[in-house]
Amino acid sequence: MKYLHTMVRVTDLDASLRFYRDALGLEVLRRTEHEAGRFTLVYLAAPGQPEAQVELTYNWDPEVYTGGRNFGHIAFAVDDIYATCQRLMDHGVQVVRPPRDGRMAFVRSPDQISIELLQAGPALAPAEPWVSMPNVGSW
Repeated sequence: MKYLHTMVRVTDLDASLRFYRDALGLEVLRRTEHEAGRFTLVYLAAPGQPEAQVELTYNWDPEVYTGGRNFGHIAFAVDDIYATCQRLMDHGVQVVRPPRDGRMAFVRSPDQISIELLQAGPALAPAEPWVSMPNVGSW
């Protein structure tokens, strides 16, 4: 058995690409348009890790998606959690659970999918402004 991908339905493909590709730093591996089925698929992965993909599914006909707590979140290990959170904030992404402990943070995609960020290796030393930042909403 081989893990292939996690599929996430998105309502605005451009906004989702700005989040997953531009802010989070995933790379687009491939994109396919399915005119007969009226949907677009975009597969992304962390740089150098094409074996663990996120599939964005954009249905051309508008739909309302309701999030369920049963989905949980997508998690990524990052080399520097503070730099990653700062890059996301520079792209207009709100850090809903700041990395106060130097180890873990959460953000949300434009479709409110929770993304967990974990410091690779040992936790970084607690630092400002992260230590003083409150949680916002839920993750």
